Amino acid sequence: MNPYVLATLLSSLGLGTTLTFASSHWLLAWMGLEVNTLAIVPLMAQHHHPRAVEATTKYFLIQATAAAVILFASTTNAWITGEWNMTNMSDPVATTMILAALSLKVGLAPMHFWMPEVLQGLDLLTGLILSTWQKLAPFALIIQTSQTFDPLLLTALGLTSSLVGGWGGLNQTQLRKVLAYSSIAHMGWMVIILQHAPHLTFLALLMYILMTSAAFLTLKLSYATKVGTLATTWSKAPLLTATTALVLLSLGGLPPLTGFMPKWLILQELAKQDLPLTATVMALAALISLYFYLRLCYAMTLTISPNTATSTTPWRTQTNQISAPLALSTVMALGLLPIAPTMQRCVI
Repeated sequence: MNPYVLATLLSSLGLGTTLTFASSHWLLAWMGLEVNTLAIVPLMAQHHHPRAVEATTKYFLIQATAAAVILFASTTNAWITGEWNMTNMSDPVATTMILAALSLKVGLAPMHFWMPEVLQGLDLLTGLILSTWQKLAPFALIIQTSQTFDPLLLTALGLTSSLVGGWGGLNQTQLRKVLAYSSIAHMGWMVIILQHAPHLTFLALLMYILMTSAAFLTLKLSYATKVGTLATTWSKAPLLTATTALVLLSLGGLPPLTGFMPKWLILQELAKQDLPLTATVMALAALISLYFYLRLCYAMTLTISPNTATSTTPWRTQTNQISAPLALSTVMALGLLPIAPTMQRCVI
């Protein structure tokens, strides 16, 4: 892609998200979401592969539908209340419609069906943008309007997403689909605590972006898109294989890695709010997710490649990819647990 076009598209991505962050007016927020969607569509379709074009079409239709529902619901609310302000959401029907549309945008279950299919059709770098940056603007709106949503509905969305994200990733052989279901499960953790402690939602989102960035950049560096390919990585880059296994375990939420921090704090807050059953179901859902991360670790570190891998071993050529972002995100995805109290203070 032409560097000037790429710079324009990336600037538009940043502009759309910033517009939504800065807005308290529904029309301005909607405009930011639309700029965001239109900026990433050319990035998704740049390879002109049938799968990429199909994924782009699905993504555009889903995002356009969600944006139309947001516009309709905010117009209905403005008609009833007389103002477009986000904080004044008094109509329950409009509020529920906006929550459904924003859930569709970020891929919360049961509006998650597009996410694994779309991510599977993209290259790893565009998939990384879709899984991290594209979540920011809709989540900012969810956090801003969280106090107007029905707590029972948010709890149901969170529990469903965690269970579906864990259950859906169990039988996958494609790494991008595994990461898509991982994203759905993490979204559930963020939504479940939104009513009680929004700062923990922000912390969980930050940790999710760090860990997912490390996972995607690692897979990009090792050219791995299938579980079978992972078995060949240890002979090419043993140190990278070791850190990848740790990043996957961090995504699963094992101590003493970074991923344990948001899960621990969220479960602690749920227990404080007298919701022991919800906390128990979330912990069990995390165990289901942990199983498919362990499966990837097993394929990567405990499998001898010639006996199991059907894919050809790539040549051990010197890579020309930039590894500084990978190194930074990996260190942060593995070692931030000791400063958990500091980070909690920062986001409150």
